[in-house]
Amino acid sequence: MKRVEGPVDLRSDTVTQPTERMRQAMARAEVGDDVLGEDPTVAELEAVAARMLGHEAGLFCASGTMANLVATLTHCQRGDAVFVDSEAHVVHYEAGGASTLAGAVLWPVASRDGHLGPDELEAVVWPEDPHRPRPRLVWLENTHNRRGGIAYPPERTAETAQAARRLGLRVHVDGARLFNAAVALGVAAADLGARADSVMVSLSKGLSAPVGSVLCGSRAFVEEARRWRKAVGGGMRQVGVLAAAGLVALQEMVDRLAEDHRRARALAEGLAELPGVSVDPRRVHTNIVLVEVDGAQAVVEALRPKGVLALALGPRTIRLVIHRHVDDRGVQRAVVAFAAVVRSPGSRAG
Repeated sequence: MKRVEGPVDLRSDTVTQPTERMRQAMARAEVGDDVLGEDPTVAELEAVAARMLGHEAGLFCASGTMANLVATLTHCQRGDAVFVDSEAHVVHYEAGGASTLAGAVLWPVASRDGHLGPDELEAVVWPEDPHRPRPRLVWLENTHNRRGGIAYPPERTAETAQAARRLGLRVHVDGARLFNAAVALGVAAADLGARADSVMVSLSKGLSAPVGSVLCGSRAFVEEARRWRKAVGGGMRQVGVLAAAGLVALQEMVDRLAEDHRRARALAEGLAELPGVSVDPRRVHTNIVLVEVDGAQAVVEALRPKGVLALALGPRTIRLVIHRHVDDRGVQRAVVAFAAVVRSPGSRAG
């Protein structure tokens, strides 16, 4: 009997399922009331994450969006300005929480490659002025989602952090996929996170945990952030059952991200050969591939019945994300499906 293959799901690495080791760890997790500071598994996760990221303390949050919001609330007062790349996740995909809930003013900057450098900061940051928002925070994203998973090396963060402090600003790193960056660059995650005042990492993307992110910084920062997490409804009780999966993610799932990166490059190379499809494999740093094609949404819809799931980011842009459930066969199926769609007589991409 012919085996029926499931879809090749390239919509996001958030679709990953927990591993068997994670499920076992969740079932055996020692728990307590984390709001009272009594869950030992959560405490261990926070300590491990902080150590890996080069910070003093960590705070387990339900999601990356919550962790970023808590970071904004902790760093900023109402009306403070947050300088951020115009294509950043917080600008496009976090429901405006930084403004509506934290009262911060997101100040999008059209940076050269997604990472605000010293020259770009100095060109847009103004002196203290009662007529204008108070400059407070620089927001970096590594890897950068809408820029195609670019991984920025440690020296870029260090240069920006130095410039930010010279201008009297703090630095937050949205590191939802920071471990992808570390693996791709061959450096420790701490080399990418320690220079910032705070950094967030997601456990539920390529690392495959079912839930959660960790926000890290100094002990004083995390103590204040814990209050803000409570204020936005993020205090959880016997949540060690989730933290246990996060520990497995950090201990066992980081190194294998290199497999996702290899397959992402293979996917880009295959797609680059197709007519009407524009993709540069040299720009694929990690597990995200951005494809330029006419009628992106129509192409996405045509791929679905062929067993490939993808997301359109705009009229001409499709995002494809590799994760541990996409093997070499899945990459081949995706290329074949794209070829059938873009070469079909009715395709706008042909």
